[in-house]
Amino acid sequence: MKNVTRRDFIKTTGVVGASAALSSCAPIMGIFHRPHFDVLIKGGSVIDGTGAAETMADVGIRDGKIIALGNIPSDDAMRIIDAKMFKVVPGFVDIHSHTDGSILRLPTADSKLRQGVTTEVGGADGDSPGPRKVHDSDGDIPPFTDMDGFFTLLQKQGCAQNFVSQVGLGTIRGYIVGQDNRPATADEIELMKNEVRKAIEQGCIGVSTGLEYTPGSFASTEEIWEVTKAAPEPFRMYATHMRNEDNQLLEAIDEAIRICRHAGARLEVSHLKASYKINWYKQELALKMLDEALDEGMEVHADRYPYIAYQTGLANLFPLWSRDGGNEQFIARLKDPSIVARIRPFTLKKINGLGSWDSVMITSTRTEDSRKYIGKTIEQISKELNVDPFEFAVDLMIKEQGSVGMVGFAMDEAGTEMCLKWKHTIIASDGGAYTPSSKSNPHPRTYGTFPRAIAHYQKERHICSLPEMIRKMTSMPAEKLRLKDRGVLAIGNAADIVLFNYDTIKDNATFLNPHQFPTGIPYVIVNGEFAVDNNKITGKLPGQVLRSGQLNA
Repeated sequence: MKNVTRRDFIKTTGVVGASAALSSCAPIMGIFHRPHFDVLIKGGSVIDGTGAAETMADVGIRDGKIIALGNIPSDDAMRIIDAKMFKVVPGFVDIHSHTDGSILRLPTADSKLRQGVTTEVGGADGDSPGPRKVHDSDGDIPPFTDMDGFFTLLQKQGCAQNFVSQVGLGTIRGYIVGQDNRPATADEIELMKNEVRKAIEQGCIGVSTGLEYTPGSFASTEEIWEVTKAAPEPFRMYATHMRNEDNQLLEAIDEAIRICRHAGARLEVSHLKASYKINWYKQELALKMLDEALDEGMEVHADRYPYIAYQTGLANLFPLWSRDGGNEQFIARLKDPSIVARIRPFTLKKINGLGSWDSVMITSTRTEDSRKYIGKTIEQISKELNVDPFEFAVDLMIKEQGSVGMVGFAMDEAGTEMCLKWKHTIIASDGGAYTPSSKSNPHPRTYGTFPRAIAHYQKERHICSLPEMIRKMTSMPAEKLRLKDRGVLAIGNAADIVLFNYDTIKDNATFLNPHQFPTGIPYVIVNGEFAVDNNKITGKLPGQVLRSGQLNA
């Protein structure tokens, strides 16, 4: 047999990965070897995630790790990517995500993966997959009852991205105290603290609250800091959807700071914003308060999505007292005209803050019959039906058993830019994972958060340098989470890498047509494997469940 080099073999056969396919023959044939690199990214403009200026460099990957970075003269690789047209950056870390509600049924997390997210952080807004009762409220038997069960199931099934989770204090309160608006007893507080410790031992990396949602909203400030304090110090990160993001924004900021001061916790303010025009001036004051906490020596960050509209449940437009006791009692109150009359002034005040019912768009419903309202504002629907918009909202909530999603257009561009520009703001989607075949109408952030932050706010609006914007998506969240080997392109780190074209990167999702992938992000690598290859989701599931014991705390 003629002695040929590997390069000659590839030229002759045209098979780029031939050595991989034939590596098992090496002991017999004696001429083939495993290439030094599994993937070699050549000639790209590397932005390493630290905020340092971009440099021209090659990146060599083997066994899921970065093993070489710089000028790599070798081309001994199973696959070589010509990256001359691309920025080469760490995979994006979505520190505020809701994929834990969808990742088991959509393990490729299409809408998040295509925008470059390689690590998802679940358990946001006080809501986590566990702890759970043996039976759900609808009678279903869940496949797990605690966070260990969820993590184990997810790892066994597989996922395209890495997954990290907090434990929700709202979930824990519901598990121990229930749905009632009452103080927790001393014994119940001890039980909740035990659940926090258990969740951290099972792999969670911090706690979260959703203080505008039941039942977490029923917890006092003191209860929250006592329960938060139960988290072992390395994992005492407190992420909070605060009690209020509009008229009492500054009071809510003060409460979050006090909780962390008393608990000795690291603060992460979720989706920081000043909602309603009358409150837009408070955005600057809120950032000043956070700066003062930083000066005091606290570790403080915020996260924010790059849009002027938020997404939540329509129930959030109704007063907290009307939701006391859970969804069944809430719906019963909506059927009582005398109670609805008491609710109306509260809801109309919220709508007045938003501007009008035209600022409330329906995004999801429980029943098929109501799907015709998705993508329309309540103002539009009420005019079409010739009904009072408040009465329509009440009737819709009753019909849908409280399960109605909405988008509220409440923030201004100046405040959004101010928040995104703040030195300790992390870019985050606050969104779940979807596929274009989905029947819902999610917020466009689920498809476009990270490309929009780059294309619109960095490239067009120049709120910061490109390396700084990449830092807000990579090393900043990774450091907050204490991830030891992600968020920075460095030798020895996990090969979570995104390649994007700075000239063409663009978010395409809109509020009326959200199910559109972005352009300009053709390659997404997770733990050394291509999860997105030439703009196609490969279907590979190389993600890892990252538990607290694996983190560099």
